[in-house]
Amino acid sequence: MTTLTKEAGAPAPAGSGPLLSVRDLHVSFKTEDGVVRAVDGLSFDLERGRTLGIVGESGSGKSVTNLTILGLHNPMFTTVEGEILLDGRELTTARESELEKLRGNKVAMIFQDPLTALSPYYTVGRQIAEPYMKHNGASKKAAWERAVEMLGKVGIPNPRERAKDYPHQFSGGMRQRAMIAMALVCDPDLLIADEPTTALDVTVQAQILDLLKDLQQEFGSGIIFITHDLGVIADMADDIMVMYAGGAVERGTVDEVLRSPRHPYTWGLLNSMPRLDSDLGAQLSPIPGTPPSLLTPPPGCRFHPRCTFQDRVEGTGRCVRERPLMAPDRASACHLTEDQKRTIFMEEIKPRLG
Repeated sequence: MTTLTKEAGAPAPAGSGPLLSVRDLHVSFKTEDGVVRAVDGLSFDLERGRTLGIVGESGSGKSVTNLTILGLHNPMFTTVEGEILLDGRELTTARESELEKLRGNKVAMIFQDPLTALSPYYTVGRQIAEPYMKHNGASKKAAWERAVEMLGKVGIPNPRERAKDYPHQFSGGMRQRAMIAMALVCDPDLLIADEPTTALDVTVQAQILDLLKDLQQEFGSGIIFITHDLGVIADMADDIMVMYAGGAVERGTVDEVLRSPRHPYTWGLLNSMPRLDSDLGAQLSPIPGTPPSLLTPPPGCRFHPRCTFQDRVEGTGRCVRERPLMAPDRASACHLTEDQKRTIFMEEIKPRLG
């Protein structure tokens, strides 16, 4: 069952702190093979009106973190410890009835695959109107007009007629726009976008990203944007958090992390990206090894089995014995000194990036 760590309290006054504050979050699942530690000691903040980009390989804990924020986990098999504050309101101890009032209202999610997230049995307009009726007590007519209005805002042509269509009658890009309309219909404070452009072609992807930025300016929502694509993050986010094996390994603004990264894993991600100015046929430089099993994560630094710089850390075997900590604000969880990180990046990593 879910582990509760503190009593739910009244929400703090709006504007008195970060919109979202996650502190020492641990999420684990019981399986036939053992306990999977999907998120292990994660902390971060998101300010109002800003976009936090979360990047990392599959299995790093990105989606689990955000599903936990929404309370979308099975309490029979999931243990949640730590603190999640949304506008000052504790979510890890909130009852299901409280979370239902928040989902789609204060916090909403854009899922990766709208074809499976949207019901095939109801029209797109009805599905957009439903949360508006539930959270605002609106009549069916008023909710339908709101759904038509939102379809128009996200760029659906002839929205009054298209609202009567079913999801299978929309293209992939149009379905994703409809998902965005559904997520924003109640003007949420927090919007979670879980790889919303992965299945779209480049042109539609750019349109969706521009749409999200425009709507964020209009609604003032804080956005968590999950993706594997650092190029998308560079265009979309204000801040970046890099995750690996259930925890954060680096955090900072977009310029800080992409222009002067401080963690070997971030260096590996940047170095493995294809470049337009590289020689035709040039091979990519993948990160050696594979991500660890979260059933039996490695001791010490989770990245040490794949890191090529651990021999430069002062103290033999320190990376294997001791897990590096993340400091507040601009930080990286690595035992290398700050001078070593700067020197390695400038002399060895940056020349490869061009």
